[in-house]
Formats: sequence, structure tokens, C-alpha cells
Amino acid sequence: MSNVRYVIEKDTKQAHQYFSDKLAFETDCSDVYADIKSGNHDFVLVDVRAREAFLKSHAITAINIPHGEITQDRMQEFNKDTLFIVYCWGPGCNGASKAAQKLSELGYLVKEMLGGIHYWEDFERYPVNRRVDDAQK
Repeated sequence: MSNVRYVIEKDTKQAHQYFSDKLAFETDCSDVYADIKSGNHDFVLVDVRAREAFLKSHAITAINIPHGEITQDRMQEFNKDTLFIVYCWGPGCNGASKAAQKLSELGYLVKEMLGGIHYWEDFERYPVNRRVDDAQK
């Protein structure tokens, strides 16, 4: 028997539900950038890394709220119907998941951007805001 077929869900309705549920909570760099480019920017893109990492480089339009700073008090400036798209370093980091958990607990809509800044900047080569230090000039 094939390794791929060793375990397979034959109930296509269950598979459809699984993937629909997954897409309800995830997005990717391509979709986020396409929306930013088209002006269909009805979400707040949040870089949840430490401030220093954000200052070095971050996705265009992103704001910085480190996941450890996501509290009821900090988020009061946002309406409860705000959709947050959160990202961190990349697939090896769970900072975006931590942020999404906190935001959803506070009653906000949230999706995690898969790949984080690593995929955004290094693989897709989408625009970033970057700090240039004196040594780089």
C-alpha cells in the first residue's frame, strides 16, 4: 500500500469541512499582498515580533504589537469587528499562533499569515520597510 494512502479520509464532506475550517483561520503572503496592492485592505496586518526585529524589517502596512503586549488595555483602540492578520518570523516560530490565541480570546477576528516575514521577504520578495544603519550606507 502507498504511504500516501496509508491513512486517507474517504468522507469528502469531512475533508471539505476540515479544509474550510483551516482556511477560516489562515491566510498566506500572496493573498495579503494582493489585497494590499489592490487597495482591498480591510484588515490590520500585525507583526508580533519584538520591536527591534520589526524595526529591522517588516511587511509594508504592518504595525508592531509584540505578542507579549497583546492585552485588553493595549487593544482598546481597535473596534471588535477589526480583522487582524498576524505574523512572526516564519514556520519555526509560534508567536503568531500565540497572538492569534490572545486576540481571539479578547473577541477579535484573526487569521495567521503562513510563512511569516521569512516567506514574505525572502521567498516572495514582497516590499518591506527596512531600517538602514550607518554601517549599511
